[in-house]
Amino acid sequence: MTGMETAVTGLGLVTPGGIGVARTWQTVCAGVSTATHDPHLAGIPVDLSCRVPDFDPRAALGRRHWQYDPIAQFALVAAREAVADAGLDPATWDGARVGVVIGCGMWGVSTTTAQHGVLAAEGPHGVSALTLPMMLSNMAAGHVGMDLRAGGPNLVTATACASGSTAIGLAHDLLRSRTCDVVVAGGTEAGITPLVVAGFAQMGALSRRADPTASRPFDVGRDGFVLGEGCGLLVLERAEDAAARGARVRARLLGFGASADAYHPTTPDPEGRGVERAVRAALTGAGLVPADVDHVNAHATGTPAGDLAEARVLHRLLGPSPVVTASKGSLGHALGAAGGIEAALTVLAVQHGLVPPTANLDEQDSAVDLDVVTKAAREQRIEVALSNSFGFGGQNAVLVLAAA
Repeated sequence: MTGMETAVTGLGLVTPGGIGVARTWQTVCAGVSTATHDPHLAGIPVDLSCRVPDFDPRAALGRRHWQYDPIAQFALVAAREAVADAGLDPATWDGARVGVVIGCGMWGVSTTTAQHGVLAAEGPHGVSALTLPMMLSNMAAGHVGMDLRAGGPNLVTATACASGSTAIGLAHDLLRSRTCDVVVAGGTEAGITPLVVAGFAQMGALSRRADPTASRPFDVGRDGFVLGEGCGLLVLERAEDAAARGARVRARLLGFGASADAYHPTTPDPEGRGVERAVRAALTGAGLVPADVDHVNAHATGTPAGDLAEARVLHRLLGPSPVVTASKGSLGHALGAAGGIEAALTVLAVQHGLVPPTANLDEQDSAVDLDVVTKAAREQRIEVALSNSFGFGGQNAVLVLAAA
């Protein structure tokens, strides 16, 4: 099935760049790095992280906020912003026709860590009865569905760091099949804990630079990523339905492509054959060809092998023309939330004709033969853009977004 357009009518963001779409967009367009030394990571070989600033769950969600793991707290705040941005009212819509699909690469890590500590200190009778409802990843979507009175399909996708983009692609399919009329989709993650950071550090995936410029996508001196967190959600509708209700359309979602490298648990295929299949599938689904692409929001985590593999595929398929950015230089790598956050940023780039700079990119790797924006945002008319997400297990997800 090709040719059906999905309208993006609402955005919600909770990121290290700030709470809300406006604050995050301002941070990313300024090319500001949000990495800081994290006191919660004291004693870990890498103590940098990109956390959501000034997040007060009680103020945002009320006195019952403690019943939610941060993955759900972030998702609830972002979902409310996205639905309001779309001009929709959960009190009046047909909730049975509203779906929620949220990517989460991990689970309620904070809850798991805290309750494991209680078990060790107090024994089984001290463990909270809410442990499982708080730690299960599906509850991020579950709580959003309850909060929005959305009774349609409700699920979480788990394709590691491609989870958020996979969720948006599945939402696109739910609209095309007319299973839903509205879908809230994207990704959420809250995994900045000593165990997770130590695990990534032992793998050699994290930057060992001890300063805020540690996340350096496409830079010759890149040596890994800085762990981030947050949530990015989109409200999606069929374009015809959005037009019928007079909704403002920020951008259109035209295609989605998914693939597996089938190569290695953590290392990308250096030739990028799986990524190429995903890009081609997304463009074919959109009825487009590589020459149509004006802009790419690259996955670009700042790892030596990953950035180079992606750059090779983009140059091979698209040539040097598309304007490229990598928002992880500013926001860090939010794992399963990254695809949702970066899809939202791609929507904003298309809508405003503005490509944010890649923070901390001082000297572009000569092997990266791409037009990567750095230092300052660039005004650029964008008709078609790609948003790329790749994850452990060799799972790839690519979205095609276009001007409204």
